[in-house]
Amino acid sequence: QVQLAESGGGLVQPGGSLRLSCAASGINFGGYHMAWYRQAPGEEREFVAVITTTNSTNYAGSVKGRFTISTDNAKNTVYLQLNHLNPEATAVYSCNAALSGRHYWGQGTQVTVSS
Repeated sequence: QVQLAESGGGLVQPGGSLRLSCAASGINFGGYHMAWYRQAPGEEREFVAVITTTNSTNYAGSVKGRFTISTDNAKNTVYLQLNHLNPEATAVYSCNAALSGRHYWGQGTQVTVSS
């Protein structure tokens, strides 16, 4: 059974930082492209960042230079470092594992940026 479990969300002030984690089980972690998405209240889910099986990364324009995606294959975990946060970053952040059209999703972790 595939499970993706996010953690690390919370309330942070504007300009602050958070590190999100997503622990995967039930998949050959190194063989999947791992990504983060987010969904703000009343909005569609949007792409945030991806790291491929060859460790290439890509980011949404709105987060480039502020967010960093990385993996620890020994821990089957993908991370998203969020820096210089602004209130527009408030959303539920979910991780995604993708391979050959197959997608798995976690439940998400809430990030709230507010003073």
